[in-house]
Amino acid sequence: MKFSKSTINTVVRKCLVLAAAAMLALSVGFADANHHSGPLAGKNIAFLVGEGFQDAEALVPMGYVVSRGAKVTVIGIEPGRVTPYNSDLQVYVQKAIGDVCPDDFDGLVIPGGRSPAKLRQNEAIVAFTRAMVEAGKPVAAICHGPQLLVTAGVLEGRRATCFAGMVDELHDAGVNYTDAAMIRDANIITSRLPKDLPEFCAAFEKALLE
Repeated sequence: MKFSKSTINTVVRKCLVLAAAAMLALSVGFADANHHSGPLAGKNIAFLVGEGFQDAEALVPMGYVVSRGAKVTVIGIEPGRVTPYNSDLQVYVQKAIGDVCPDDFDGLVIPGGRSPAKLRQNEAIVAFTRAMVEAGKPVAAICHGPQLLVTAGVLEGRRATCFAGMVDELHDAGVNYTDAAMIRDANIITSRLPKDLPEFCAAFEKALLE
């Protein structure tokens, strides 16, 4: 029996998401025991996640940094469960944006999907994003994630990539758009789609270690 390329990609994506979710669940179980080891041990990574996020773009980077020893804190408008637009997997928002400070984090990840368009309407989230970039900390945004960076006013004059559907928005914001799996400009890392996650995660880890 032969499978189409799209079917194979779908299966692979679901496997990656499930593996990342399992890895994250295990990390939460050991968090209080401080059983974090690896090159990112001691790093606290913020994930900005809202309703309608893209599952793989949130869970795969979470699983990746946790597997490398980092601690993950999921931040949103308010604590509670949020659901992706493309599956029934959920992420629990641990802290409201009003209860966190950029100084507490070493890096930021902004998954795509429909979440960034909602998060960018919250002034505190926009300010948090801007502060992370201006502090020189690694900030990684994938798919529609750069929408938050545009609203924060931190992409003008920089090189970046994104989901094809928001290319015009990047151009209008004065961004030098490039169609590539991953673009890094100083401390900002951007990617296009779930298939770019390997390059996206590796670049984010490298930036955290510099």
